[in-house]
Amino acid sequence: MAPTDGKRFAGLLNEELQALQHTAKMRRFAAGQTIFRAGDPGDGFYLVETGRVIISAAIGDNESRPLATVSPGEFFGEMALLDDAPRSATATAEMETRAYCIGREELLALLEQKPRLALNLIREFSHRVRSLNQKYIDEILQAERLAMVGRFARTIVHDFKNPLNVIGLAAEMAGMDVATPEMRSHAQTRIVRQCARMTNMLNELLDFTRSTSSQLILASVNYAEYVTALADEIGTEIAERGMRLCLEPPLPAVVVRVEPQRLSRLFYNLVNNAVDEMQTGGIVTIRALLHGDELVTEVQDSGPGIAPEIATRLFEPFATHGKQNGTGLGLSICKKIIEDHGGRISARSEPGRGATFVFTLPLSR
Repeated sequence: MAPTDGKRFAGLLNEELQALQHTAKMRRFAAGQTIFRAGDPGDGFYLVETGRVIISAAIGDNESRPLATVSPGEFFGEMALLDDAPRSATATAEMETRAYCIGREELLALLEQKPRLALNLIREFSHRVRSLNQKYIDEILQAERLAMVGRFARTIVHDFKNPLNVIGLAAEMAGMDVATPEMRSHAQTRIVRQCARMTNMLNELLDFTRSTSSQLILASVNYAEYVTALADEIGTEIAERGMRLCLEPPLPAVVVRVEPQRLSRLFYNLVNNAVDEMQTGGIVTIRALLHGDELVTEVQDSGPGIAPEIATRLFEPFATHGKQNGTGLGLSICKKIIEDHGGRISARSEPGRGATFVFTLPLSR
């Protein structure tokens, strides 16, 4: 069992391991041959002389996953040998392999005689555990990244359903033989608005992933006129789902500086979120009032209210509770939109009495 180089056996003391050369058994394994299986008794400690060994673990009924590759000069099978437990993984010769097999009694006797060897083994075990931990962390981070991509994809699919339905109905109406020029003009307007809405949604998702806020393109709008026109479009959409949108007069006819497309996304998110919660019919009410140098708007629904389990995490990304569609990204986008406008958003609710979302906008000077 002469050493091939100074790094033989992963840095363990060669002269001490050579003390086992008279009792260690050389074993030969053909390519693809199983050396031991998970659950087998841990009766031997292996040092690879030539070839390569794959260590794998079962992750399903008929599937296994490679955990490590053992090359010449490295060892495997030590854990089951030391803790007197069954093998936790399967070892398979990837190619024709020669390995020394050292029994438990020989190794334990050597460790008692050679404390320095025990220290080196502990260091090697620590290195392996660190490497395995890092591999686990890397895989967890990769899984989280993939999960986030999936959540974004589901968000896009879910949020695009409503405008695509509106476009489909408008196109069908415009294509009817009995459609008047006015009907076709109305359908065209709805299609253009919904296309602009989808473009805005995609921009919002892209904006949400950026670390810094994009520059707002502000316009001065009469708030009462803006909300009335927007409510007419949203109200038509949710009426097809058996819901009703009400404006509580009077809306303040004040001028505010906003980015109209982004603010419309806020209203769409809040109203559609309320509709999703009500499910079997209900009313969404929009009201607004002046409070000092701020414009305060409330969006209230007649649904079941906010579940206590989600109340403290409403505006966190991907926070959701009891919804089959959506990921909870909508409210976090609402929060970003309002904060980019210099305002605040909050929510209040009483179980069984609906939810009310409140946001503020600074008044134009």
